[in-house]
Amino acid sequence: MRISSNMHEKMLVFKFVMVIVLVVSPTAYGAGNFNAEFEPTFGGQRVRVSGPGGQTLALSLDKGSGSGFRSKKDYMFGRVDMQLKLVGGNSAGTVTTLYLSSDQSTGRHDEIDFEFLGNVSGQPYTIHTNVFSQGEGNREQQFHLWFDPTINFHTYSIVWNPRLIMFLVDETPLRVFRNYEDRGIMFFPKNQRQKIYASLWNADDWATQGGLVKTDWSKAPFTAYYRNFNIDTSINGKWKSHDLNAYTRMRLRWVQKNYMIYNYCTDWKRFSQTFPPECKHGGV
Repeated sequence: MRISSNMHEKMLVFKFVMVIVLVVSPTAYGAGNFNAEFEPTFGGQRVRVSGPGGQTLALSLDKGSGSGFRSKKDYMFGRVDMQLKLVGGNSAGTVTTLYLSSDQSTGRHDEIDFEFLGNVSGQPYTIHTNVFSQGEGNREQQFHLWFDPTINFHTYSIVWNPRLIMFLVDETPLRVFRNYEDRGIMFFPKNQRQKIYASLWNADDWATQGGLVKTDWSKAPFTAYYRNFNIDTSINGKWKSHDLNAYTRMRLRWVQKNYMIYNYCTDWKRFSQTFPPECKHGGV
């Protein structure tokens, strides 16, 4: 059958759109059982698991308390994916989190942070990322999002291997933090096993516009939802060699050009004497 040039163009456009949809759609995972893999850390009945197989978990915050949960196991490297739907409406003062952490009681813990800072209605959430090694942090980068994270679930991922830490949203990288120990920079979490944590809590002393906007408790309870987690620590997992390719490098540049709102490696006021050593390698 002969295809007209007009039809051929439409087919090419259709194929292009399909490729884009496949690339940027949220990662799809089978629903895991929160009761089997996680346990509450605080908040009592404010931690609610629902669904036929414990597939969805809701955290709530009211004036009495926030809430949280953590994995029953701890891990040394791997990839964690979790779908979240953040607190809707006026979420100012609230912080929703997804992070990895070793035992904090030692005072020299490692940590890899996703923190979602709420805002007044109509204003964007801020994604706050940070990395700790041996109790030292101060490696913050912050971003806004190109969508409203309160309407639908989106997949937030942390890849952690001996060479890098990558923060992703729906497979788009926000940030890559690399291990530069081969260049004499000894700042990278690689010696302590970490659990997966999540929480919803009040931080209106700093979370929204530097603490200028306080939590409106008349809107409580505030609720955030988690579902479809995936934890990959398999021996042959792709996380072991995960890195940027040409496409994801382009997406990373796009995010950092258009949506990054804070980078510790350009904060001259804060680091007036000297920047952290990895900043001379791009601060990622």
